[in-house]
Amino acid sequence: MTVKVAIAQINSTVGDIAGNRARIVAFSRRAAAQGADIVVTPELSLVGYSPEDLLLRESFYDKTAEGLVALTAELADLRDVHVLVGHPTLRDGLRFNAASVIVNGAVLGTYCKYELPNDAVFDEKRYFSSSDVPFVFEVKGVRFGVNICEDTWFSHAPARARAAGAQVLLVPNGSPYHMHKQQLRYDVMRANVTSQGLSLVFTNLVGGQDELIFDGNSFVLDQQGQVKAQLSHAQEDLQVIEFDGATPLASSTSGITPTLSLEAQVYQALVLGVRDYIGKNGFPHVLLGLSGGVDSALVLAIAVDALGADKVRCIMMPSPYTAEISWVDSRDMVARLGVRYDEISINNCFSAFKNTLATEFQGLAEDTTEENIQARIRGTLLMALSNKYGSIVLTTGNKSEMAVGYCTLYGDMAGGFAVIKDIAKTLVYRLCAYRNTLSEVIPTRILTRPPSAELRPDQVDQDSLPPYEVLDGIMQMYMEENRSIAEIEAAGYNSADIARITRLIKINEYKRRQAPVGCRVTHRAFGRDWRYPITSKFSE
Repeated sequence: MTVKVAIAQINSTVGDIAGNRARIVAFSRRAAAQGADIVVTPELSLVGYSPEDLLLRESFYDKTAEGLVALTAELADLRDVHVLVGHPTLRDGLRFNAASVIVNGAVLGTYCKYELPNDAVFDEKRYFSSSDVPFVFEVKGVRFGVNICEDTWFSHAPARARAAGAQVLLVPNGSPYHMHKQQLRYDVMRANVTSQGLSLVFTNLVGGQDELIFDGNSFVLDQQGQVKAQLSHAQEDLQVIEFDGATPLASSTSGITPTLSLEAQVYQALVLGVRDYIGKNGFPHVLLGLSGGVDSALVLAIAVDALGADKVRCIMMPSPYTAEISWVDSRDMVARLGVRYDEISINNCFSAFKNTLATEFQGLAEDTTEENIQARIRGTLLMALSNKYGSIVLTTGNKSEMAVGYCTLYGDMAGGFAVIKDIAKTLVYRLCAYRNTLSEVIPTRILTRPPSAELRPDQVDQDSLPPYEVLDGIMQMYMEENRSIAEIEAAGYNSADIARITRLIKINEYKRRQAPVGCRVTHRAFGRDWRYPITSKFSE
């Protein structure tokens, strides 16, 4: 006798218990219509992942419990369909990250998570207690065990499920995206789950939650670690997989979704992150400052793909140093995308600032002070338009700039969401090239001209910074990989460049603490991943 297991790869919203419940019901009904015996939803699917300090509020558990009761009643007519739903629970004053099996109007049983991640972006030990009690249930003669996400990144919890009689492991996940994550998941699941003779149903959350992006990419592995199904990247999906005993067969719906290029994966993740941050927070429109450069061009393309041209407005704010080609290229791009575009010169504002400060600055040469004034004028104008129209400002700074402080507080850093804050400059160009393979929305000259902030005559970024290939390489080794200075030197980088870049990374921490949140796509982003002291004398 075969058993059909449905993976419900859904996009939950933190705290929207009623909305998440409706989503679980809708996916469960679709799965039941395809003959599913079991429906597996992601980690904390009823409340969204991660609720963070909402988990410290007793009322949050009360509402969750009410939602679980309501969900159980709503699914009661799906006879003999077992729905695995994730939720937090309180027991004897302790908080647990749990998943319950609902069937025929009742909760069959509940599993509580054992391994609590407490590194990178995770701090579950702040919120939850651990439980080592396995949970196994039987459907049509096949015994299914339950683990939750981090449990399967170690061998202990899968081994306990196996010892309790499990043949197939169902694993709800809230596993956030970073580049190259999917292969890492496969490798770890093969080491800890299928090596024990268990087949695996890995159901992952999809959607944006603040800086985190959950990519979906749910999958099924057989007992030999072979991929039998893989769901979509960065979008909701549902697949029903048939099991012959404990052995998964091919998906009865879509099968194995083709693997995307790295650039396609990252671009789609950024689109999802923007769409969910704007949509889930209820912003009607977005604003961004368009400069004619590559960073703002990429952000504009992502915003339009995420939200539609009608919800995106661009403001070009030329100064005395804005090149003619910046005007031309900006007008060209907005025409290709069909977004609202306005030009507001900052010349009069800039003159007024300089006149106001003329006595104070008398006898002093112009320097970055005047450059920053221009950036801050632009930031002020964008925030004024944001206040007036209720639109959120998307900032356009990239990770390379954020790393070394090549950005202006209250200037180009002013805004509500930093779309490419975790995208190195070299990757910015690759993502632009990828987007142009879909349709050529970014003018070629934007991609070929030397990058410039255009805050003084004939300025280019390389006047102030090493080549981006060098900067990004050193940044990756020092910041993302935690390599020592000696190791970076051994990789062939110039010692003067290393000293300069690592110093800039350290002394600009105060700026990054004041930056808006933005999409995380690397395994170590500035923000929750990177918690370095502002005040520090450590120099290695």
